[in-house]
Amino acid sequence: MREGDAGMVGGGVQPRATTVEAVVTLLRPARRIVAFTGAGISTESGIPDYRGPDGVWTTGAIPTLAGFRDDSVTQRAYWEGRRTRYPEMLAKRPNRGHAALVALERAGRLSEVITQNIDGLHQAAGHDPDRVLELHGSSHVIRCLDCGRRWPAADVQVRLDGGESVPRCDVCGGPMRAATVLFGEALPQVTLDRAMAAASGCDAMLVIGSSLVVQPAARLPSVAKRAGARLVIVNRTSTPLDAEADGLLRAEAGPALDALVAGILASEP
Repeated sequence: MREGDAGMVGGGVQPRATTVEAVVTLLRPARRIVAFTGAGISTESGIPDYRGPDGVWTTGAIPTLAGFRDDSVTQRAYWEGRRTRYPEMLAKRPNRGHAALVALERAGRLSEVITQNIDGLHQAAGHDPDRVLELHGSSHVIRCLDCGRRWPAADVQVRLDGGESVPRCDVCGGPMRAATVLFGEALPQVTLDRAMAAASGCDAMLVIGSSLVVQPAARLPSVAKRAGARLVIVNRTSTPLDAEADGLLRAEAGPALDALVAGILASEP
């Protein structure tokens, strides 16, 4: 597909933007852009894509709530692994894709970031934390699965490094785990409601690095489109919503965002 290919845009057949220059032209008038990010924005930072060769879909190691809560062997293996993995996660740094979105926010053009990622790299890059909506939770927070109490992950890491093999909640004694959404578990309702409101109220949604197959998060770009927003998808592979997109780039997230934001902001005073 090239610039000028037909797509359903605004109720009729119009050219779909498929080059950086065309997408810049499409997004430049937007004053309330919402970014929707998936694992593809973080691969440049060294975090594997869920559907890549080291991802859970490929390895078959798909975590479930029941599998964790009911199996002491699984719990022990999880905490043994996390003791070494979490410092590795903390060492990951935001990349140019994250930095580009921060520049868009600081220019007053990006209202929210809706993310499926749990790595905290948007906040580390400099976004206002209140503008980052983490649909699948955060690896930087630990929660009790029984009473819901939460701790900074760094505090629990101290316990692990001190020799505690399977930390338990110090309030109710329940099992603990990172505050991330496991497969089959509902998304946090408050965050989902905020994301729906952001999608309904934006004038453009920029989807970056998401396969758009994990529901209900993947519905949000369609919500934005139905509300009248321009929809741009930047991804290495096809997605189920490509036919709805006003702009479509088959590209790596970092270089594409760098070029897009530079072009959008080039006309700013």
